[in-house]
Amino acid sequence: MDPYLLRKLNAERTARRAVIHLTDLGDGRDRVIREGDPVAGPLGEAIASALRSGKSGVVEAEERKFFLNVHLPPARIVVIGAVHISQALAQMARVAGFDITIIDPRTAFATEERFAGIDLVADWPEDVLKTRPLDAYTALVAVTHDPKIDDVPLSQALATGCFYVGALGSRKTHAKRVERLTALGHGEAAIARISAPIGLDIGAASPAEIAVAILADIVAHLRRRPLLGAGP
Repeated sequence: MDPYLLRKLNAERTARRAVIHLTDLGDGRDRVIREGDPVAGPLGEAIASALRSGKSGVVEAEERKFFLNVHLPPARIVVIGAVHISQALAQMARVAGFDITIIDPRTAFATEERFAGIDLVADWPEDVLKTRPLDAYTALVAVTHDPKIDDVPLSQALATGCFYVGALGSRKTHAKRVERLTALGHGEAAIARISAPIGLDIGAASPAEIAVAILADIVAHLRRRPLLGAGP
């Protein structure tokens, strides 16, 4: 690979941005395509599909063959609240291939005994996210029921374009949440992105079942997300 292209590829990966190294198998020419770069026609459709699936491979477009080497940032889940749902979700998320972090300033909940082997941070989310910011390949799950803990990360998730934003609570609880987020400057369309009540509607009752509903919702949003520059 050309050193310039290699530097560009590595820079995008370091910044946690999706990128494809495209090689024309006919003449060997290659280029780096970032998510959001305009590519028209069938090749553009193939690139969009690869960015959603994360799968590399050979595609045919415009009577030529191309190899698409896809580099997606590792999708991660940030959970605000070290509750029973979080315990189940943490285990399921790791099996599904997600990096997961649990954040909760309440040290009675955020204990190593309850979250053995999990990236657990017993601190206020607004402080943690200063050094570990959210991004487009992060799912934010807020489950504390406490606005003092949940609202700041929810606001940041909307501002940074997290691919999934979910919040636990009844419709009445969410209506009050909407009022607070509106006061923080978020518009109706942005707030409507929040999955609340959280997760897919599968009739979940137990913490483990709710975790299943949340994880399924996260996967659906990840694989069906609109790409940068692709519109709504």
